[in-house]
Amino acid sequence: MTAINEKDYLISSTEYGRSFWNAMRTGRYAQDSLQDGVDAATGGFALPTVSGEKLAEAIQCESVLRSFATVVKAYGGSSRIFARDCSDLAAWVPENGSIPVYDGIGDFTRYPVDSHKLAVFVKLDEDFVHDASFDIESYLTDRLGKNFAKAEDAAFINGTGTDMPTGILSDTAGAEIGVTTSAITFDDMLRLYFSLDKEYRRNAVWLMNDEAALSLRLLKDSAGYPLWNHTNDTILGKPVIICNDMPSVQEGAKPVVFGDFRYYWIVERGPVSVQTLKEKFIMQGQLGYLAAEFLDAKLIRREAVRALMMNGTEQNG
Repeated sequence: MTAINEKDYLISSTEYGRSFWNAMRTGRYAQDSLQDGVDAATGGFALPTVSGEKLAEAIQCESVLRSFATVVKAYGGSSRIFARDCSDLAAWVPENGSIPVYDGIGDFTRYPVDSHKLAVFVKLDEDFVHDASFDIESYLTDRLGKNFAKAEDAAFINGTGTDMPTGILSDTAGAEIGVTTSAITFDDMLRLYFSLDKEYRRNAVWLMNDEAALSLRLLKDSAGYPLWNHTNDTILGKPVIICNDMPSVQEGAKPVVFGDFRYYWIVERGPVSVQTLKEKFIMQGQLGYLAAEFLDAKLIRREAVRALMMNGTEQNG
C-alpha cells in the first residue's frame, strides 16, 4: 500500500497529471500509469496535485464558511484531532521573583473526527471533451468547486453530524443560545453582541441570510438611529456575512449567529478523487464524472459562537 506522503509525491508528477487528464478525456487509461493515485474508497483517481490546488481555490472562492473558518488537513487514518483549549498565562515577574508555571495538563482537547463522503456528479458532451481547444481541467475544477462549495456550506450550517459534518446550528454541538426572542429588536442585537465573551468578540462576525439582513437593515433604536452601518455593512462594528443556507426569521429558527468562526474547524481527510463513467452515457454521446471528497467539520468551542433563537415567548439569556 502506498503511504500518504508517498502518494502525495507520486500524484504531483507531470507524468501522472498527463495520464490523469488523458483518462478524463477518453474514459480509458493504462492501469500502470495511474495506479499510484487509486483511491481504494471510491475506485477513482486522486486529482493531480496542481489540479487539486486549482479545485481548492475554486471551492474557497465559492464557499462562504471556508473564508473565515479554520481548515485543517488530516490525511491518513487518525480518527482524532488535538485542539488547544486553554487560557495561556502571562505575568510580570519582579527581579528574583518566581515565574508562574502551570502543569498544562488541560492544554489540548481531543476531538473525534469522522470521514464523511461528499460526492458530486457532472456530465459533459463528448464533442466538448474531445475538442483539443477545450480546457477540460479548468472547466471541470471550476464546476466541481461550485458544487462542492454549495453542498459544504449547507452542511456547515445545518449538518446533523450523521453522514455529514456537524453544523453551526446543531442543537447539541453547535452555537450556544445567546438570546431568545419573539421578534428581533435593537436591544436583542445588543444583548446578543454582549452575550459573547470579549475574548471572542475581537474577531467575531455576524452570519445571516438575505431575509434576516433586510429586516436588520431597517431596524432602528428609539432615537431613530439605524442598527446597520450602511457605509461598510457592519453591525456594532462587526462585519455581516450573508449565507443563504441560514434559516429565515421564523419560530423555532436561529436566523442570526455571532461569533469567532475560527473555532469552526473543517477537517479535510484526503485528496479529491475523480472517476469517469463512460459506458452509462455512451448512447447520449456524453461522459460522466463522479468526484468525491472526504471531510468532517465541527465547532470545537461552542461558547465562541452565540445564536439568536426565535420563540413565541421572549426569554433573554
